[in-house]
Order: sequence, then C-alpha cells, then structure tokens
Amino acid sequence: MQQTISHLESAAQKGRALHAETKAMIASVKAETRKFQQSHTGKAAWQLVNSVGAYVALWAVMYFTVQVSWLLTIPLALVASGLLVRVFIISHDCGHGSFLSTERWNTVWGIVTGFLTFTAYHHWRGEHAVHHGTSGNLDRRGTGDVWTMTVAEYQASSRWKKLGYRVVRNPFILLVVAPFVLFIVLERIPRKDAGRTEKVGTWLTNIALALAIVGMCSLFGTGTFLLLQVLVMGVAMGSGVWLFYVQHQFEDTYWARNGDWDFGAAALEGSSFYKLPKVLQWFSGNIGFHHIHHLAPRVPNYNLERCHEAIKAVGGKVREITFWEGFRSLKLQLWDEATSQLVSFRQARLAYS
Repeated sequence: MQQTISHLESAAQKGRALHAETKAMIASVKAETRKFQQSHTGKAAWQLVNSVGAYVALWAVMYFTVQVSWLLTIPLALVASGLLVRVFIISHDCGHGSFLSTERWNTVWGIVTGFLTFTAYHHWRGEHAVHHGTSGNLDRRGTGDVWTMTVAEYQASSRWKKLGYRVVRNPFILLVVAPFVLFIVLERIPRKDAGRTEKVGTWLTNIALALAIVGMCSLFGTGTFLLLQVLVMGVAMGSGVWLFYVQHQFEDTYWARNGDWDFGAAALEGSSFYKLPKVLQWFSGNIGFHHIHHLAPRVPNYNLERCHEAIKAVGGKVREITFWEGFRSLKLQLWDEATSQLVSFRQARLAYS
C-alpha cells in the first residue's frame, strides 16, 4: 500500500511538472486561436449546401434508386452516412455559437441539423457543455464522456460491476450498440436538471421526428425506409462515437483529480489530433483537430486546420494519432493513476497482481 501511495505521489509531482510546461505555451497558443474564432457567413453557407443540402438530395436520389436496385442504393447510403457526420458537426458548432455569427441563426440551424441527426439540439448542447467543462477531471466523470474507471476503482468493484464495465468497453458494444442507445433512446429523454427550453425542445424534436418517420415510411415503404435509415444512422453514429472515443482515449491522455485539473492542460494533453486521410477529414468536419476545439471551442470547424498550422508555428505541441494507430486505443480500458497512462486489463493485472 505504501509503495502504491509513493507511486501516486511521484506521478502527481511528475504530472504537475509536465502540466507546468503545457501552461507555459498555452498563452501563446490561445493568442493564435483568437485569430480564427470569427465566423464566416460564406463558408458556413457553403457547408450548409454541401452537407445538409447534399444529404437531403441524396435521400431523394435513394428514393429512385431503391426501385431499381439495392446495389445502387447501398453505396449512396454509405455516402449519406458520411454526410450525416458533417451535418452533426455543423449542429455541434452551432451549439458552441461558432458556426454562424448570431445566436439566433446558430439556434435555427442547430435545431435543423440536430433534427436530421435525431438529436434534440438544446438537450445535446447542455450535456456537451458539461463535457467541455469536465473533460479529463477524474472527480467529475459521468456526463458526456466514455465510462472510464481507474485501476484502483476497478479492483475494488464487485464482480457484477466489473462485468458491466467490460461489456461497456467491448468494441462491439461501444461502436455498434451504444450509438443506437445514445441517439435513439437517451436523446429522447430530457435531463433531470434541464431547464424549460431544453425540455420543450426535446419533446418537440421527438414529435417532429415521429411525424417525419411516418411520412418517410409512407413514401419509401416502412421496411425499406427503416432499413435505409438504420444503415445510414448506424454507420454515421458509430463513426461519430469512434471519433469521440479516439480523441480522448489514448495511452498518454490526461486525467487529473479536481485539485490538480487544469482546463488548458486537459485540452492540449487530453484531446488528440486525429490525423485522418483528407477524404475522411472532410466527412468528419475537421473534428480530428480536437485539441484546438477543446482549447478554443469558438473556432468553427472550417477554421480548425488553419488554426492547427498556426499553433504549430508558435511551438504548440499536441498528441498526433494516425488513422491506424487509433485502433490500438480499443485495447486500453483503465486509467492508472500511478503511471498517468491508460492501460489494458491485462497490463493492470500484471502490474498489480
């Protein structure tokens, strides 16, 4: 026990030193991000056309192709999934007030894009704000994040809780089952502490979605529409959850107790730069530049890449994860406070058995 405490104290001291270095560069990095926080109506309008417009148009094309051959429809549905991820990023930016220059139009398009992604805009915005304010804080886990236990917590848990945790962290559950539960079920239910606007917005979204589903079923046929919608939503939601996961769950990510937690360090050390091939970067709306997004949420997605290049010029160091490297993070499940690393169940067992 004493050895473990010593390890924790040593890790805490090391962590503070590392974070002190991070703090030293945050001032210059923040100064650079301010140059990219201005919304651009032209760029936003073009994204609405090539994302929302293209998504709606693709559904119209699928209506005609499904009457000819599913061999034509399925590839279109996969492209629609990619566009839906972009639509979600627009809604996400609206929630941060960064996509357009006025709160009114951010709200309007946030509601529209939220509807298309089966997301209640005000409900999601509220939860996501909590995520930004608590990301990497071990004492404030539980809202808008992936369930993460420390090694000590896992070892002290009951057999059933351990089993539940292993189930939740299983890649199939995480990327296939969980997205449907999140977007289809949990997004339909207002938070207990939600305000009136959030609650009303959630129920109105639910009603609008129900009416839209009835209309699309009558147009396509119930079986055809549901099959297409499940395919489009399944790929898009799974991709979205994966992006969120890999951008925070990597070996040398950042977690700290409340007293040591720092917003800037959590952003730059606990959010990765997920370097994607250009086509995937486009479909994901530049969200791979997640370190910038967490440090400066008011930078719209269409400015993130330029902002990334600017902060590199002033010495901003970030954790870069390549496309294939990201998949290795699926093997990491527990946060080891002694080493300040995310480790696998096997690594934890060998280290502490």
